[in-house]
Amino acid sequence: MQSLEPGETGPMDRIPLLIAGKAVETREWIDLVEPATGQLYGQVADATSEEVDQAVSAAKNAFVGWSSMPVDERSGLLMRLADLIDRDTERLAQAESKDTGKPLEVARTVDVPRVALNFRFFAGAVQHAEGAFHDMGGEAINYTLRRPRGVAGLISPWNLPLYLLTWKIAPAIATGNTCVCKPSEVSPLSAHLLMGLIEEAGIPAGVVNMVHGRGDRAGAAIIEHPDVPAISFTGSTRAGSWIAQHAGAMLKRYSLELGGKNPNLVFADADLDEAITTSVRAAYSNQGQICLCGSRILVERSVYHEFVERFVERARALQIGDPLDGGTQIGSLIGLDHLEKVDGLVQLARDSGGTIQCGGRRAEAPNDRCAGGAFYEPTVITGLDWGCETEQEEIFGPVVTITPFDDEDQAVQLANCTRYGLASMVWTRDLARAHRVAERVDAGIVWVNCWMLRDLRTPFGGTKQSGVGREGGLEAVRFFTEPKNVCIRKN
Repeated sequence: MQSLEPGETGPMDRIPLLIAGKAVETREWIDLVEPATGQLYGQVADATSEEVDQAVSAAKNAFVGWSSMPVDERSGLLMRLADLIDRDTERLAQAESKDTGKPLEVARTVDVPRVALNFRFFAGAVQHAEGAFHDMGGEAINYTLRRPRGVAGLISPWNLPLYLLTWKIAPAIATGNTCVCKPSEVSPLSAHLLMGLIEEAGIPAGVVNMVHGRGDRAGAAIIEHPDVPAISFTGSTRAGSWIAQHAGAMLKRYSLELGGKNPNLVFADADLDEAITTSVRAAYSNQGQICLCGSRILVERSVYHEFVERFVERARALQIGDPLDGGTQIGSLIGLDHLEKVDGLVQLARDSGGTIQCGGRRAEAPNDRCAGGAFYEPTVITGLDWGCETEQEEIFGPVVTITPFDDEDQAVQLANCTRYGLASMVWTRDLARAHRVAERVDAGIVWVNCWMLRDLRTPFGGTKQSGVGREGGLEAVRFFTEPKNVCIRKN
């Protein structure tokens, strides 16, 4: 296999590290498998700690020039990058679908447009940032400056590869930081393509460096590097706990967006048509592999049986297919190992007395091309005790449980009964109830009569073991900058 230059692709090629704008060979490589087919399509570099150190050095060297560039110039380069992403939407969408098994149409219409929006939003946000001013009367005045922290370590997951990686890159570089990025070693292709667009946009070499590899080696080296003062991580709670221990011991600034086991509360007075339609979308989008998916549906008992019947009918009707086919609604899971994990938790539900209303097994391949793919049927489980492992642990697949509740207090109790607190939904026509329940549910985000309506100005993150800190809007600008107060005596 031959290594690629930034932005290049090939049917059977190696994706190298990209440091200071140059492809860097490494000694070890990780095989890349297309989830929908089970076929090897290339390899990605598995970086060592020494190569991570090279990337950090490149980012440090680029920091002086980048951080001193006028804000409007930095903003203009990010806007240019967003335009290039729009131009290459199809190419990037193809890469996302190939790497993750998600329907191509979803990558084309949801993921890639959001990538461009990430850069446009933060390019504008930094031009409108305000500083604080405090007047001490005749004695002194104080004003607060915000300065970039330096080199940011940005680590993103495999489920929304470019969407979530650029959610970190955009605010980091817009505020004048440089960065070392580590996308998931399972889905690195779109990140590689992005580096070609970054170069084309005119962003200086070394501002963004892409270091591929395993989390326990390349990722750990970024976390523990003394010259990386800020860490932004999206991934599992287990990995986030390790990062908190090690980054915290070094007094680094870190933001952790972790797992979720999100409750979806449906009250009897809700618009059931809308609640069911959106709940199906919230359950099975991206094959259920989104941290914000509503995987625990709680339904008021008086409408429980109707809801289950109609929801199951809709779940069964979802079209499982080749990600490249336009009508596909459910693509492949990320791989066979993950499929086995999902199936194991469904089997545990069976063993715990749960009833599989639909699904609960590996799906047949939609065609010969996908014969080795990791397809799983949309699954609905009822009859589980709230404390069982299937109800408590994040499955991260096309699996939901539906549980009845009797009143508002019980609904909130069930919603809050896990160690997670990322997102939730509330369906009701009663505005007073909507406010009461939204206030009582332990979650960083509460959607009322909707799901996944995202205003990028709002804070994003979770409570309990769903994370530490917030991203988005001014929260991201604050995270990637260090406040400095200046006090000037008047006489």
